[in-house]
Amino acid sequence: MKFSAVVAIASLLTFAGAGIVSAQTPSSTTVPAKPAAAPGTVPKPAVAPVTASNPSKTLLDINSASKSELDALPGIGSVRADAIIKGRPYKGKDELVQKKIVPQRVYDRIKNRIIAKQNS
Repeated sequence: MKFSAVVAIASLLTFAGAGIVSAQTPSSTTVPAKPAAAPGTVPKPAVAPVTASNPSKTLLDINSASKSELDALPGIGSVRADAIIKGRPYKGKDELVQKKIVPQRVYDRIKNRIIAKQNS
């Protein structure tokens, strides 16, 4: 009886060990690598550039925009547009929140539509 118990335990360990080993072996399926750009070429940007032919992507400069342009932004009314103009110049668009000109929730709605250009 002892011998058969030892054989049974050895068999279980062998099968369990085989399962662990097979779980650790690398899969035969691989993810193909992204092809590299051809030598001498420039990779395309992930985002479409802002151009005159792409007006929907044009960013509004908070350092030079008119009151009516600022007022047209979601969450920016006449009073906030005046506050933005009064707080100029801005080094970065996030200063609208830092200077408490607009709340974070409004900034989150407009941050992809504005920019703070620097005068050269």
